[in-house]
Amino acid sequence: MTELIRVPAPDGVAPAAAYSHVVMGTGRFVAVSGQLALDEEGALVGEGDPAAQARQVFENLRRCLAAAGAGFDDVVKLTFFVTDMAYLPAIRAARAEHIPADRLPAASAVQVAALVRPEFLMEIEAYAVLPD
Repeated sequence: MTELIRVPAPDGVAPAAAYSHVVMGTGRFVAVSGQLALDEEGALVGEGDPAAQARQVFENLRRCLAAAGAGFDDVVKLTFFVTDMAYLPAIRAARAEHIPADRLPAASAVQVAALVRPEFLMEIEAYAVLPD
């Protein structure tokens, strides 16, 4: 694991409650495409249920990171694309199952008009840094 430095409150910037403003590290960059609430067979998990979808998305992120030899400790940035900002508490709960509060990555949340199919409530992408 690379040594990541997290800065939750840079000088002159209001502290972040649910993410780090800055995360730094050196090493190999890993980009994980936006993940949806699909199981191994490509079937939707949790139709209409943001908590179930968030849990599946984080499980898919975990598997993708593992394929690169990474884990959630290596994640420097998450981007949440949601069709409704009301889903953020469900996303934060699922994230908390994988990432402790003292190791939060940088994050952005964007409300979008639609995702690739209307039954998807969220899509989450991740960037990670691994040691050289």
